[in-house]
Amino acid sequence: MAETNCFRDFAKYSSLNVLGMIGLSCYILADTFFVSKGLGADGLTALNLAIPIYNFISGSGLMLGMGGGTKYSIQKSLGDRNAANRTFTNAFFLVAAFAIFFVLVGIFFSGSIVTAFGAEGNVFEMSRTYLQVILLFSPAFLMNNLLLCFIRNDGAPQLAMAAMITGSLSNVVLDWVFIFPCQMGIFGAVFATGLAPIISMAVLSSHFIKGKNQFRLVLSRPHKKTMTGIVTSGVPSLVTELSSGIVIIIFNAIILKLEGNTGVAAYGVIANLSLVVTAIYTGIAQGIQPIISMNYGVKNTDNIRAILRYALITMALLSAGIYITVLLGAYQIAGVFNSEGNPLLQSIATEGLRLYFTACPFAGFNIILAMYFTACDNPLPAHIISILRGFIVIIPMAFFLSALWDILGVWCTFPATEFLVAGVALCFLIANQKKLSR
Repeated sequence: MAETNCFRDFAKYSSLNVLGMIGLSCYILADTFFVSKGLGADGLTALNLAIPIYNFISGSGLMLGMGGGTKYSIQKSLGDRNAANRTFTNAFFLVAAFAIFFVLVGIFFSGSIVTAFGAEGNVFEMSRTYLQVILLFSPAFLMNNLLLCFIRNDGAPQLAMAAMITGSLSNVVLDWVFIFPCQMGIFGAVFATGLAPIISMAVLSSHFIKGKNQFRLVLSRPHKKTMTGIVTSGVPSLVTELSSGIVIIIFNAIILKLEGNTGVAAYGVIANLSLVVTAIYTGIAQGIQPIISMNYGVKNTDNIRAILRYALITMALLSAGIYITVLLGAYQIAGVFNSEGNPLLQSIATEGLRLYFTACPFAGFNIILAMYFTACDNPLPAHIISILRGFIVIIPMAFFLSALWDILGVWCTFPATEFLVAGVALCFLIANQKKLSR
């Protein structure tokens, strides 16, 4: 593959995936907007308390999809169709197992979970409803993520993007219909979100109906080694999503003590906007995965370097644009979600937006590097980067900085964490580039 073709493939896959991931992230952003308009600060607080479980479901689906998709792409580039089909089949078995687990949690433990997260009174009822319905729809979320990743690696990124955007747009429309004309409250918001992956899969079905799929289910018993390989390759994707959920849980608990429900509602604005920004970086990362894995399979190191370079430059330019937008428009952004005109919520959210999003370039660098190592079938550095930013650094940093500077410390936790982890990621990258040069 010549470098011009390499750039063309990068531009094609990454742009389509960024658009698709922005659409996918709007599942929750649309809920945030319509819930804030229809149900006020209590609804926004309830939504924010339940969102971490959505991150767990989405992260599990991405783990299986990205892990399986990476293995599938490498096997396909080597011409091993039987191994590629076995990978898809075992990924499907894993999706079924995870779906059963999440559904059972939804049926039996929804109330206990939201109580543990600090929900009370009216907020408790809305949070429990949202959480239970999301968990009951988990099979659709998991299967949609699996098919999106495999179809993208099957040479159809346009279809994957179309499915993600169609699902997201349907969620936006149905959110409005269910919350306002139908007056279905928080149930309407989560029901619209749950229908979105089903609509997305309906779009993806054309790949199979037209016979364009190069992967299929085959008669095979669950294979421990194959499943372990899928999970191992996909763990960074899981941790990236889980970290969002863990951060929300920790931040909610800290902010609840510092600023009460109003502070949690203000953080809900920041957290949900952060999901969209993270989705942009995840879109770039997912875009480079199929072409890096393909080039890794045939040992084309020049193309691997070029693709990574394009990804990092694109990330840096987008980060600059995102932060300038947030810096200049923080007050207006907060106002969009502050339907009651609460001055405290407005003040907390505006200040938080300007501090929190200084993390943009560092977060983008870490997400792309984690996916780069995964795509090269070298998951250990990806695991370390993901676990550091998702758990080991950010959790103690949140408690330390909030004790030092109260709510300002909370907002500084994310950028401080991503900055420190980016230093570790850079060391891994330097070592990797030296190895490729040998």
